[in-house]
Amino acid sequence: MGPRGAAVLCKAMDRTMDWTTAFDWNRARAFLVTAEAGSFSAAARAMGVAQPTIGRQIAALEAELELTLFERVGGGVELTAAGLALLEHVRAMGEAASMAALAAGGRADSIEGTVCVSASEINAVYVLPPIIEAIRATHPAIQLEIVASNDTADLRRREADIALRNYRPSQPDLFARKVRDSGARLYATPDYLASIGDPDTPEALARGRFFGFDRSDALLNGLRALGLPLTPAHFAIISQNQLVQWGLARRGLGICIMLEEVGDPDPGMKRALPDLPPIPVPMWLTSHRELKTSRRIRAVYDLLAEGLGG
Repeated sequence: MGPRGAAVLCKAMDRTMDWTTAFDWNRARAFLVTAEAGSFSAAARAMGVAQPTIGRQIAALEAELELTLFERVGGGVELTAAGLALLEHVRAMGEAASMAALAAGGRADSIEGTVCVSASEINAVYVLPPIIEAIRATHPAIQLEIVASNDTADLRRREADIALRNYRPSQPDLFARKVRDSGARLYATPDYLASIGDPDTPEALARGRFFGFDRSDALLNGLRALGLPLTPAHFAIISQNQLVQWGLARRGLGICIMLEEVGDPDPGMKRALPDLPPIPVPMWLTSHRELKTSRRIRAVYDLLAEGLGG
């Protein structure tokens, strides 16, 4: 977006935040729902109107702002850079309107709405549940959507509001807070370890089978750095899903890498070579700019940080 486009956008933003102007909220709402739904047809279904109506409202808003807000991609649409910038302001307008309605109804202290939290499958299943329970008890009007995936959610495009990640994000417009330093270790069932001679050295542990995430050498090289003389042949079972790996390891099919807070409490599992140093697993809580303006996102973010130890 060039200097002229930026100037037009800033001028348009000033108009949207001035409640005395004739800004058309129907157009803004069509834009917001389309951005969240990912297509004109999905937005039309969500709003209960015809698809051409959504198209006309978006076109009118683009003409008013002199900006292109969406690009067509396949059967859907994606926000442009200008659309992403506008989205933050329109969301803030919606939040302000909701708070005004709550104040008018005498419920200004209530925090409600939907917050989407993204985390890896292991964290979603084993780490987050007690924290989610606390969030529900504190803010029962907040609706939580949990995205359990090892794929990285794009916070800038609002695929999630908050993400629990194992690395610090590089994007300067995201907010990140390191909440803990966890560790991962090697685990197997006692019977499996007995079947390979109860190994007490890295060389002896190399008699076992290991689970891998893919066919790259990243995990292999990481375990070699710990002193394990492994080869690609040691990884007899590959799965990107760590829950699958853990389930197979609990059946006695091999050795699995797992977070200490998951592996140590499991009575059916045992550390393989407990003296090996843990694999460091930092945990970062990340959110987008709306963290500063949305009470519900801030509330969930703070409770997640508290529950995770940050």
